[in-house]
Amino acid sequence: MSRIGKKAVPIPSGVTATRNGNELSVKGPKGTLSMPLSDLISYDVQGDSIGVQPANDTKRARAFWGMQRTLVQNLVTGVTEGFTKKLLITGVGYRAAAQGRNLRLQLGYSHDVNIEVPEGIEVKTPDATTVEISGADKQRVGQLAAEIRRWRKPEPYKGKGIKYDGEYIFRKEGKKK
Repeated sequence: MSRIGKKAVPIPSGVTATRNGNELSVKGPKGTLSMPLSDLISYDVQGDSIGVQPANDTKRARAFWGMQRTLVQNLVTGVTEGFTKKLLITGVGYRAAAQGRNLRLQLGYSHDVNIEVPEGIEVKTPDATTVEISGADKQRVGQLAAEIRRWRKPEPYKGKGIKYDGEYIFRKEGKKK
């Protein structure tokens, strides 16, 4: 039995959740998010909470139970607080600059890398080596962070590259003489 799935998702004040057929919509101060509902799970939208239970007693329904509850929790958290990822850029001459709806990265290539920021996501560069990505949708924030990181993954010898804040890079020793 899912320990996470048993808990109902509380709905804070100022947030409304509605079920429209096969879709759950959550509206709050940071916007509106929706997700398609699984047929294996039954969703019970009440005034102050959303309950998630398996629709039948199959193994597949029980496997989906905790994940679906977490996805509903991410919707509620996204429209109230939002999600943030922080990337740190390490390396000589490596820098980032946010310019409107674009992010310009200088990563040691012969050209600058321009990344277009999708709607609903905000990118800030407090300094030249830090990129902060924030938005209401956890999946889209994480996807943009992964796409930025993919341009120059951290390497284990000097530690140069783009890494997540708090990520540990296992360092290797160089060649022996």
